[in-house]
Amino acid sequence: MNNQASAVEAFVIDAFAELGIDAQPPIREPGTGIDLVLDPDGLAVPIQMKYRSLVTDQVAERLLTENQSTDTTLFVVSDRLTETARAILVQRRCGYLDLRGRLAIRTGSMVIDAEVKTLQKRLERSEALSGKAGLEVAVSVLMHPERTFAVRELARELGRSPSTVSEILAALRRDGFVDARNMPTSTDLFWQVAERWPKPRVHLAALPSRGDATLMRPLRLNLDTIEKEPGWALTDSAAAAMYGAPLAFRSDQTLDFFVPDPSTLRRATTLLGTSASAMQAKATLRVAPVPAAVNHRVNFDSNALEWPLTHPLFVALDLAQDAGRGREILDAWTPDVRWTRVW
Repeated sequence: MNNQASAVEAFVIDAFAELGIDAQPPIREPGTGIDLVLDPDGLAVPIQMKYRSLVTDQVAERLLTENQSTDTTLFVVSDRLTETARAILVQRRCGYLDLRGRLAIRTGSMVIDAEVKTLQKRLERSEALSGKAGLEVAVSVLMHPERTFAVRELARELGRSPSTVSEILAALRRDGFVDARNMPTSTDLFWQVAERWPKPRVHLAALPSRGDATLMRPLRLNLDTIEKEPGWALTDSAAAAMYGAPLAFRSDQTLDFFVPDPSTLRRATTLLGTSASAMQAKATLRVAPVPAAVNHRVNFDSNALEWPLTHPLFVALDLAQDAGRGREILDAWTPDVRWTRVW
């Protein structure tokens, strides 16, 4: 797919997402003529897209004549369509996206005629990963690199608006980090996230006792509800060792944790104290850069430390902060079959 076709596809996907309709490339063999499949309320409507900078009634008639397929609906994308051209396309059970802000389509199963935002402006997001929302979308893609992400579904999972998620995915596609199905194209997305991964940590003078019930609730340890509630999640070198990464781990080594929120971090420093130096610290804490770091905790029988682990992706992002030894470990570490390596 050339750059222009990719851009047109992104425009159309984002416009339908704004209306609450998923539009995704089909799983198909080349040459079928299907560019996207619309999925309003479980229906599958295949469309074939054509882009023209200006569509007059004559251009519309020519496109209709050229489109002989009975299996797809013609969908015209243009910088500007005349009123006559718009009417012709809808009357002939086709559709269009006028990039000035209008989308319409008529088929046997749906009729849409709605205003949409000027997508050229929305797609001009300067950096896909800017802000917390950008990180949340990117790590979701990296945690499930084999999954095709639909805008509405991902927006629900992240608690973000569909327009925000659509804008971020469009920018990731524009920059070549994901393909038309919103799946990673290479390891580049991981390293882009690693460059923006927060580093500052608070050093604790003591670790909470796992058997101290008085600390469980105020510190949100949630050790008995790992799969149901967010809580402390072990990361960095100790977690990497538990996952089987090739590095040595000492029993007296400082443990590094993500915690769910700033209030948990403040209570931990009050109840456990802070250390004057990193050498004396028993643990380090950070507020999770994204909720997934403490929502998707992992435990298994071979975890000798007995602390829940963060997802391997976040362990890898921490290791990546060490340009020397950390990246050597990443080069040699592939998690087991439960997770997909993305670095």
